[in-house]
Amino acid sequence: MRTDKVPQGPGAADLPAGRGAANQTLALAAMLFAVSMTFIDQTIVSIAAPSIVDELGLSSSGMQWVVNAYLLSLAAFFALGGRLSDIIGHKRVMLIGTLLFVVSSVLCGCVPAGDFAQTWLIVFRAAQGLGAALMFPAALAVVVAVFPVEKRGRALALFFGLSGALTAVGPLLGGWLTAWTWRAIFWVNVPVAVIALVLAAMAHIPEHRRREKLDVPGAVLVAVGMGLSVLGFQQASAWGWSSVATWACIVGGLGVLALFCRYELGVAEPLITLKVFRDRAFTVDMLVLFFAMLAFVPVFFFASVYAQVSLSASPNQAALYLLYFFIGFGIASQWGGRILDRHGARPAMKLGTALGAAGFALWAHKLTDLSMHDQWPYAALAGAGIGFLLAPASTDAVNRSIGASYGEVTGITQTVRNYAASIGIAVFGTVLTHVTTDKVVETLTSRGVPAGVAGDAARSVSEAVTGNPDAQEPTGDGRIATLMRDSMDALRLDFAEANQWVFYGMAIALAIAYVCAHLHPGTRVTGDILAETPAPPGGSRGGGGG
Repeated sequence: MRTDKVPQGPGAADLPAGRGAANQTLALAAMLFAVSMTFIDQTIVSIAAPSIVDELGLSSSGMQWVVNAYLLSLAAFFALGGRLSDIIGHKRVMLIGTLLFVVSSVLCGCVPAGDFAQTWLIVFRAAQGLGAALMFPAALAVVVAVFPVEKRGRALALFFGLSGALTAVGPLLGGWLTAWTWRAIFWVNVPVAVIALVLAAMAHIPEHRRREKLDVPGAVLVAVGMGLSVLGFQQASAWGWSSVATWACIVGGLGVLALFCRYELGVAEPLITLKVFRDRAFTVDMLVLFFAMLAFVPVFFFASVYAQVSLSASPNQAALYLLYFFIGFGIASQWGGRILDRHGARPAMKLGTALGAAGFALWAHKLTDLSMHDQWPYAALAGAGIGFLLAPASTDAVNRSIGASYGEVTGITQTVRNYAASIGIAVFGTVLTHVTTDKVVETLTSRGVPAGVAGDAARSVSEAVTGNPDAQEPTGDGRIATLMRDSMDALRLDFAEANQWVFYGMAIALAIAYVCAHLHPGTRVTGDILAETPAPPGGSRGGGGG
């Protein structure tokens, strides 16, 4: 039986001999601090969303775009970030991305009240996403560059495991900061960025880059394709699924992405080396990550709003509610890494997707109990499922970057992950809005509220879910106001039932990922496999050089 080794990667022989001069511990710590901001920001805004909506007067769909703009920008520009880090230099692009991210964070926290607030937040959240898209693949490439082959596997497992676990900090930190001011959830990135930059300077990280052209048309095509398709999914709640505009965006976006793939296959120096998908295991890794990410990031937004609306929880209590999920995630991620080292990615992915599907299904069933105490075991089980599969699938994909650079492959994996998260928020948000509206109308009309008033109230509830329903109860002594106040408990249950559709959808996504995991060949990348793999035409595109 072969002794498994993490591959050194194509072109590794071209790396400067001085690579070992970097302080590996400081370099890894610096990269973790840098990327921690990107993971924290995926969840911290979800906790503060009700407070932001209440103070700035945003609509529910507008707030979803504040969350989604960040994820969409990540998905659209990750491939560009990975390629730029190879061409310009990993360390340089990491520093540029970090600075762009932290400046955009400060501007998000300085959003002025008024009609321009929603546009301001969406623009600078998208700028944050661009900064993160530059930073993350470059940071991972730095880790790959400074660690020798015999230590790289453990370093990557630690990188993916800790960076994923840092997502748990978002809800906890968000609940505490929101009690002071929601603007602080953006400003907290400043000290984190300073620490990352100081540690990077102390680590003496050598620079690695390749003198190649940037595929600008490819970058434009992938950004336009993703933007259009996610716009269609997001606006389906407002335009309707029967709308020509909805399907024009979805089909048009997917058509542009297909054009992008065809274009990339004919370019000498493409933005993404699509031939890496010839590796069956890599393709399966991407499919598992795609379907898992439909649930992983969206669950923070929907579970947080559910807790604050249906459970009448405060932001801090909602953070504790999400903590159950992360307890399971944190424990399982450690086991997932060990399974990867000993048995490969397939067992970890099969176990994780199965537990995740069961956990989300059981969690969905318990949502209408309106009790945190009854739900925590299933939230923890769902988190454990994601924990088992996240690092193994991501690490296995990076280890298989044969014929492409680590920057490119990281660009592919993160594009898939964040595109899936964007679609998940958009589609599940549409489902939640429609089901909530229908159920609220049914409840109010059954209690004697006129149909017209019930319809207006239902749209108001679904569009302005502030997470503080007690403060939003109708005032006055009239019959309608009294009926509305008496119906609040039923409306909270309606919202819980609507969320069941969302969580069952997440369970289905994990079930599909489970089927995909079985398609993994079960092979593990070894030194022998690497040696038998021919280099791509025209020389290696891995590692880096001069």
